[in-house]
Amino acid sequence: MKRIVLSLMLVLATGAALAQPRPSSPERTCAANRQSVASNGAIVLGTGGYTYDRFVNDLSFCQHGDILDPAWVPSRDTPSCFVGYRCKTDMRWD
Repeated sequence: MKRIVLSLMLVLATGAALAQPRPSSPERTCAANRQSVASNGAIVLGTGGYTYDRFVNDLSFCQHGDILDPAWVPSRDTPSCFVGYRCKTDMRWD
């Protein structure tokens, strides 16, 4: 019985962590969005409605072979705010 209770508590705790809301870029200032990426290194930002993306500070937060793609998001004080980069797969045409 004790094992079942502990398992249930673990599942509930994990579910609560997964359900945390992500910051929404249109509701925040450009500086706040940029600072979130810079201080965390990599972060998922909501970009409006049900859309979101992962933004990174530098290439060390990407997978091997990825390249950096400059990223702009809508923010409360500007329609196009540079926040950092997206990791993109380098598609070489050999």
